[in-house]
Amino acid sequence: MDPMDTPSLASANIIELTSANIQQVMLEESPKRPVVIDFWADWCAPCKALMPVLEKLANEYNGQFLLAKLDTEAEPQLSAQFGVRNLPTVAIFKDGQPVDGFAGALPESEVRQILSKHLPNPWDALMEQAMAMIGEGDELGALPLLQSAYEQSEQGVEESLALAELLLRLKRLEDAEKVLQGIVFKDQDERYQALRSQLDLAQQASETPEILELQKQLAANPEDLATKHNLAVQLNQAGKQKDALELLFEVLRKDRNFNDGDSRKTFVEMIQALGVGDPLAAEYQRKLYTLLY
Repeated sequence: MDPMDTPSLASANIIELTSANIQQVMLEESPKRPVVIDFWADWCAPCKALMPVLEKLANEYNGQFLLAKLDTEAEPQLSAQFGVRNLPTVAIFKDGQPVDGFAGALPESEVRQILSKHLPNPWDALMEQAMAMIGEGDELGALPLLQSAYEQSEQGVEESLALAELLLRLKRLEDAEKVLQGIVFKDQDERYQALRSQLDLAQQASETPEILELQKQLAANPEDLATKHNLAVQLNQAGKQKDALELLFEVLRKDRNFNDGDSRKTFVEMIQALGVGDPLAAEYQRKLYTLLY
């Protein structure tokens, strides 16, 4: 099979651009993803400095853009059609049209910055995968993906809202509160207001008579381990997982085998219910390990 045919080109990160495949690249590939054309020549030392940088990024982004290397000595007519006068020159094409570019051997950080303007955010794929999992009913499996997208985007608005919404559905009220608190006033749109209202209602509903009574008992006798255990169970059911885990951890610090080991068993079950990769679960797993070993 010809290395420049459609199947291999569609899966390629890096190709040699020639007069034989230029039409395919521009008509078929540039509408799907940015095509980065690197104009180079063997005699050009800066070209040889830049090329490894471009190749590294092409492999790192793994097909999000196509790096097309054009040897200007081997393809002088093709190079002339693009009007290239200096080497190295890099041109970025989308939908068959130039949208950006630069000349000279720029450092990797600058090349990365230029490319980032035309590429999906690294966390977009995580968001897409998480939304698909939620649609399939796997909300717990989607949670670490949304948390990762939230962190990678540096608490982007869309990522924050998606994470807060899922946390509310999972009754993770404390975590939802923390995420929503990070959204600044100018970004508090209708979706934010709706989630804020849902959270307020859920928090009001979480103040059950059982919890209020146990809190009253604990205030009267702060060292009562049985009350702490029972309150932790109620708090966990009300979506206050961190408070629940902290209370149970206090019980275990006083007595690792309290209630014939039931508190430790409940503690482990609460952690497991948070799901694999959950930061809160990891935090209290470490605490339990330190306590036991």
